[in-house]
Formats: sequence, C-alpha cells, structure tokens
Amino acid sequence: MIRANKGGPLGWLTARYVDWRLRRDFRGIWVRGELPASDESLIFYGNHPGWWDGFAMHHLCVSTGRDGYCVMEEQNLARYRFLTRLGAFSIRRGDARSAVESLGAARRLLERPRAVVIVFPEGVLTPHARPPLRLERGVELLARRSGARCVPVGLRYAFFGDERPDLLIELGQAHAPADQATFSAALDGVVSSVLSAQTLDGFRPSARRERSQAAVLNEDTVRRLPG
Repeated sequence: MIRANKGGPLGWLTARYVDWRLRRDFRGIWVRGELPASDESLIFYGNHPGWWDGFAMHHLCVSTGRDGYCVMEEQNLARYRFLTRLGAFSIRRGDARSAVESLGAARRLLERPRAVVIVFPEGVLTPHARPPLRLERGVELLARRSGARCVPVGLRYAFFGDERPDLLIELGQAHAPADQATFSAALDGVVSSVLSAQTLDGFRPSARRERSQAAVLNEDTVRRLPG
C-alpha cells in the first residue's frame, strides 16, 4: 500500500502547483450546496468524469477548511507519486487484502476532526456517464466501518460563454451510512442536478481567474457596435 504523505515543504509546493493549475486552466470553480457546519469527519463520494476530479475534491477540502485524503488506484498513484503529498493513498482493485488494508487506513484517518476521505465509487474514469451510475461497494463498506456521514458530490466541466471551461461542484445532503441503493440514489440525484444546470445561477464562486482574452474582445466588439 502507498500511504499518504501530506505536509512539509513538498506538500506546500504541490498544493500551490495544483491551485495554480486550476486557476490557469479553468475560468472558475463554482460550488452549489453546503457542507455540515460541524467538525465531524466526512466521506465525499463523487462521480468520476475527468482527470481533474481529484484536484477538484482537493480544492473543495482546502476551501472549506478540511483535511482531505483520496483513495486512488495503486498503479496510477505509483506513476504520480507526488499526489501522496496532497493526501492520496492507494488501493488495488480486485485485491481483497489490499482492500482491507486501505479501508483500515481510511477508517483511521476518519477518526481525526474535520478529516475527509474522498472516494470515486465508479472505480474508473467515466467521462460521459449519466445516471444511473454503476457504483462499487467500497464507499458503503467504509461508511459502515467508520460511522462517518457521507456527502455525494457531483462534478461537471462545462463551457458557459468563455474559451475556458468552468468547473462545477454540487454538494448533496450529508447522510448516515446506508445500503448501496441509498448511495446510488443520492449520487445519481446530485449528478443529474449538476448536469442539468444551464447557467451558473445558484452557484457561488470558489475560485476565479482574471477575465479571459475572449471576454475582453467580446466587450470591445460590443462597444464598437453602432448605436
């Protein structure tokens, strides 16, 4: 198992790099919904539409003052080991011993106040998936073993009139450990909601870059139109 290795100068540099990449590559990060106000530990479980998903969840944790850790396929984490500095730790899919070890590590992390363990229960990238999503049972097992409340998170990358995409994050209602059907229904609901958004109404900005060149050019074009 590859364990998380957060903190220190390298951790700080890695977090700064990720924040810079998000602000460079997206026009903005937008959030809809609220997290519990308490210091309780939580499990975030989300859909997995793109390569940026782990970074998006990391941003969500940092911006809400939470200590985030992410379960990641071991062969991928071995290739991108710097992600351990952001709190990634590994699991080997289909390996029962690895699952037991990783679930134990996640449960111990959830004993810390304001800790978050992030799980993508589809198991693999699913760029064009729409509900109903097919979820593996890891999140249900982790929730039952840890007793932590769980928050479904819908992620979407969309264009709203700019050459840079927007990153949309929608938070569902926190709920207690439950059966697989409950997890599936909650995640399907929040993903359906974020996919149906036609505008940014109801979303609050969590991070924004400066106005893009396209936006500036559009404003200049409008100003030059005859009255």
